[in-house]
Amino acid sequence: MKVLAKLFCFFLFFILGITKFSVSVGICRENEQQALESLKKEVYDPSDSLSFWIVGKDCCEWKGVVCHNLTRHVIELHIYGFFGYLRINNLEWLPSLLNLENLEIDYVDLSKATNWLQVINKLPSLVDLSLYNCSLHHIPPLLNHNFSSLETLDLSRNNFSSSIPKWVFNLPSLVSLDLSDSNLIGPFPKGPVNFTSLMTFMAGFNSFNCLLPGWLFDLNNLEYLGLISSGIKGAMPSGAGNVTKLKNLDLTFNNIEGELSELFNDRNNFLPAGLRNSFSLTELYLGNNKLTGTLPKSLGQLTMLEIIDISNNRLEGVVTESHFTNCTQLRQFFASNNDLTLKVSRNWIPPFQAIDIDIANWNIGPLFPMWLQTQKNINSVDISNGGIQGEVPTWFWNLSSQIQLLDISHNQFIGEVPTISTPSWSPRQAYWLMYLDSNNFSGLLPQISPNVTVIDLSNNFFSGGLSHFLCETNKSRSYKLEVLNLEGNDLSGVIPDCWMNWPELKVIILRDNNLIGGIPRSMEVLNNLISLDFRKNRLTGPLSSSLENCTKLQKIDIAENELDGQLPPWLGTRLSYLIILSLSSNKFYGELPLEICHLKDLQILDLANNSFFGIIPRCISNLTEMVSVNKLGETDIIYSSHYFEARFRESAMVTTKGNIYQYDKILALVTSMDMSNNNLSGDIPISFTSLVGLKFCNFSKNHLTGKIPNGIGDMKVLESLDLSENQLSGQIPQSFSSLSTLSFLNLSYNNLSGKIPVGTQLQSFNSSSFQGNELCGLPLLANCSSSGRIPDVDIEKDESDEDELDWFYISMAIGFGISFWGVCSCLLFKRSWRHVYYRFLDSCWESLCVKLQIWGWI
Repeated sequence: MKVLAKLFCFFLFFILGITKFSVSVGICRENEQQALESLKKEVYDPSDSLSFWIVGKDCCEWKGVVCHNLTRHVIELHIYGFFGYLRINNLEWLPSLLNLENLEIDYVDLSKATNWLQVINKLPSLVDLSLYNCSLHHIPPLLNHNFSSLETLDLSRNNFSSSIPKWVFNLPSLVSLDLSDSNLIGPFPKGPVNFTSLMTFMAGFNSFNCLLPGWLFDLNNLEYLGLISSGIKGAMPSGAGNVTKLKNLDLTFNNIEGELSELFNDRNNFLPAGLRNSFSLTELYLGNNKLTGTLPKSLGQLTMLEIIDISNNRLEGVVTESHFTNCTQLRQFFASNNDLTLKVSRNWIPPFQAIDIDIANWNIGPLFPMWLQTQKNINSVDISNGGIQGEVPTWFWNLSSQIQLLDISHNQFIGEVPTISTPSWSPRQAYWLMYLDSNNFSGLLPQISPNVTVIDLSNNFFSGGLSHFLCETNKSRSYKLEVLNLEGNDLSGVIPDCWMNWPELKVIILRDNNLIGGIPRSMEVLNNLISLDFRKNRLTGPLSSSLENCTKLQKIDIAENELDGQLPPWLGTRLSYLIILSLSSNKFYGELPLEICHLKDLQILDLANNSFFGIIPRCISNLTEMVSVNKLGETDIIYSSHYFEARFRESAMVTTKGNIYQYDKILALVTSMDMSNNNLSGDIPISFTSLVGLKFCNFSKNHLTGKIPNGIGDMKVLESLDLSENQLSGQIPQSFSSLSTLSFLNLSYNNLSGKIPVGTQLQSFNSSSFQGNELCGLPLLANCSSSGRIPDVDIEKDESDEDELDWFYISMAIGFGISFWGVCSCLLFKRSWRHVYYRFLDSCWESLCVKLQIWGWI
């Protein structure tokens, strides 16, 4: 026995020694080392992402490479590019890594590796595959695949522009599939599918444009289904469902129809006995769809439910305490923008402790919802537009100090607002958003704590000055305020000169108050300022040079004040990001500075109702944002914050078609130029017609002369044009007839003559659009033939034609003068030429006399 024991110990130590030796001194397999070294040499890597791969050094020690402890085969490969700055042209080196189990190539440009799938299909041991954000353009079909061991497949953030091939749904070992944000189109393949192990399926942010397939809800191991914004439409599928393990269902931002209650009862087997018996469900996202009907009471039976989002649907009816009977785990309830009414007892104590409650646009009032007092962990509350009246309870103001997002706007609250405080222990990244606008609050403005990031007190009855609000601050604290909206109150006095306390401000809105004085000097410290709106006050003085340092400004609206002076050149040179410049209804004067043409991003220019004189700058064509016709991207103008994900939507007032409109949601698509009611003279420059992206234009009530440029017909998106009350002459250009988008036109009270061009739009306008001229033809009653007026049929020349004609005659005159005096000079100073010239004249005279004698004329 002792001998056997010794032999056993010997073999045990021998095996351990071999294992230790193989772990400590084993190196990467030669063929695999060569394959990775060839990749390192051939790859385009300007960002030096593979700098840790040292050729000649054991590849098992390379960052991102994992080898098997015993065999030293490469079993994991993790390559991370820098958003496309690593480019790999082919994957032909991959089959050398035959034992690869985990392949992760993310943020790498594989657009030239067209055979990527065929190569990866040669890796039979592959368990995890991730090709996230690799610029792939196609998922090829596969008749036979070797992915029987594949458990995780991530092909998200690519640009496939195709449907999902059938083989993807025939991977029996697959546990997680992520195809989100890859420009996939529908429909989904028809069943049957072999997804028996699938637990997570994510395919959001695509364009399937189809119904949900029924087989999707026969996956009995499915725990997470994410199809947010994926083009799903129609009603939920009926038929047998078996997804009893489902924990998270996200179908937000689709076009799903039908009654919500059908998902919670036995009549529809979307889930086994409906969602009512899905006891594992913890997160349910159905917001931003087209669901109708009432909120089912069986919702309260989902005892594990923590998050529910049914906002922005078409639900209606009454919600009572019974809807939340067993929702003890509920933490987030998002149900805003439905036609729902909350009816609970005054003493109701909810069974949950919520963190977020969003029930905006519900019928909650007229009494304040006292049950909010029981929510000790509340972080955000939105009860805006709830029909609530009266004063806000004191306990709620105390509770609001812990609420980071508070929206009680668009109610009928009265009384004063106390100091808005936040906990002194708040970390720097904490933020507080306070929306108290559109109520009946009165008194002085409340002071706010340094952590408040957005404060909206607009459209109330606050009175008094701004000094105590802006200047009486805690000097030892750094204030985070980024958005300040005090529009539409009764605020008076001067704008105080203490803006140095608010260095983070991005948006200042003080419009529609009774403020006086000038723009304070201390605003020069607001280096982050993007939007400034002082419209409709009683401000005086020039445009302060303090704004010259606010170089990030995209909007200046100081219209409807009493400001004066000339426009400074720095307006165009220093504020190069301006999108909106509204100076109308002030007392500005002088010539328009040429520097204004530097504002290439300008979309809205409003200089109306001032005393500007001189000509319209010829460089106006440099406003390139008004040249662009097809605007891409967002339709609104959004400002984001450093501290939070919430965004501020910009708005602008535009006078067009004789009315004033406020634009916000489509502001990025609006282009407008208004110089009306000034003393501008000269002609309309030809360069104006190059602004083919301009939609609204008003040059009325000036002293403009000359003709309307022929090229105006190139302005194909022009919707409103007002040139009335000027001294324009000549005919209306024939090109007007091609302005199919024109819906408002006023050419009245000029010196125009001739026939109104025939076009679908022109004849649809009222005759008042053409009165006060010498025009004939529809829509006027004056007939061009019967009235005795014969319009000039010649094509009128615009100023460019006239310029070319003038230069032709000028050049002829110069040429004649040079030639004439050149010959005379030669005859005067060259004696031999002079003799020859005289003999030539004598010869001509003698010859003429002989011929006259022959003809008997002398």
